[in-house]
Amino acid sequence: MREKIMDRSAEIAVIGLGYIGLPTAIMFANAGFNVIGYEIREEVVKKVNSGNSHIIEPEIEEMLKRAIENGNLRATSDKKEIAGKDVYIICVQTPLKEDKTPDLSYLESAVRTTAESMKKGSLVIIESTVPPMTTLKMAKLIEDLTGFKAGEDFYMAHAPERVMPGRIFKELVYNSRIIGGINEKSSELAELLYRAFVKGQIFKTSSTTSEMVKLMENTFRDVNIALANEFAFLAHHYGVNVFEAIELANTHPRVKIHVPGIGVGGHCLPKDPYLLLSSAKEDFGLIKKAREINEDMPLFAKDLLMNSLKLINLPPEEAVVVVLGLSYKGNSDDTRNSPSLKFIEEIKEMVAEVRTYDPYVEGTHGSLEEALKGADAAVIATDHSEFKSLDWQALGGLMRNKILIDGRHVVKEPPKGFIFKGIGRGEC
Repeated sequence: MREKIMDRSAEIAVIGLGYIGLPTAIMFANAGFNVIGYEIREEVVKKVNSGNSHIIEPEIEEMLKRAIENGNLRATSDKKEIAGKDVYIICVQTPLKEDKTPDLSYLESAVRTTAESMKKGSLVIIESTVPPMTTLKMAKLIEDLTGFKAGEDFYMAHAPERVMPGRIFKELVYNSRIIGGINEKSSELAELLYRAFVKGQIFKTSSTTSEMVKLMENTFRDVNIALANEFAFLAHHYGVNVFEAIELANTHPRVKIHVPGIGVGGHCLPKDPYLLLSSAKEDFGLIKKAREINEDMPLFAKDLLMNSLKLINLPPEEAVVVVLGLSYKGNSDDTRNSPSLKFIEEIKEMVAEVRTYDPYVEGTHGSLEEALKGADAAVIATDHSEFKSLDWQALGGLMRNKILIDGRHVVKEPPKGFIFKGIGRGEC
């Protein structure tokens, strides 16, 4: 296997062609490997094979076309076509159930598909974010299904993605990487494989440590965002602009406060703290409380909107509200767990109409001007670059009433003639 990886003759199957799987498949294909992507969504398979990406990401179209044209990448929904590969990389979702416990059904299905397809000597890598000890459990499942012995007849590792939408291809190359093998040989083979394109440092450890590291990284961010959001609440209480206060506090050499906002979205941060706690035998209050604070931020934005409607004596049931941005992150089309969606869910039964505009997401109003015409309030829920340079004086002329709620600190100076409320802008 080592020689096949080094001379790029190892054949790779990537299971799941989503936000991580497709870029990963592209990177290995453009590094010289023969890669086949397995995806159950037929429409995705067709798009990929035609050289078109189903996700928005800088560079992805040109890199995908290069991989397809050089014959190193193709997609399939036929399990038979991934049989007998040298490497299987699993990149499927690991969402939460209604009760906030991990739903590992997608992962288990992918592992079962892999077990049906693999051969002796195959290397299996899980990139999906999973609860601690999951890789060991999946290795045992493969043993039960195949009769192969983990660490001898096949090798297995956890290699979590550590990239951010909008910077995926740069970060796949230059970010450091954690490789957690079920044994030393598994770690060594996985490290050698990723060295095909990774220029950042690669750190080898155990699979369970790797799983925990990934969850700790996102939980750290979630907890610190919750602290910033708590500061935003206090700023409203004291009549302070929290963003000015944070900027000043961050001049301290040992302080780096995060940025508050309408909520935390995406595939990772809203769920990873729950994955970390899922098998814990004790109750860990700080992590849970941080999650509650971040999950409630859309409700705070709703309160700002309702209070603003009261100021102009407009009953909510008569109000037309425009939500700017549906994706959870600026300059992205990714709406997974977006706080915008929760905000809309909270207000849609309270107001006359909710309109949406997002230049990256299909199904919203065709133009900002069209969405704002005759509206009473606009709520900025995503920090798209386009929203940072809007002329609100001109746009206000389209509106019936001029209420502007900023959930992302996009508007630096409150526009004249508007009732302006921003999360953390306690002086407005």
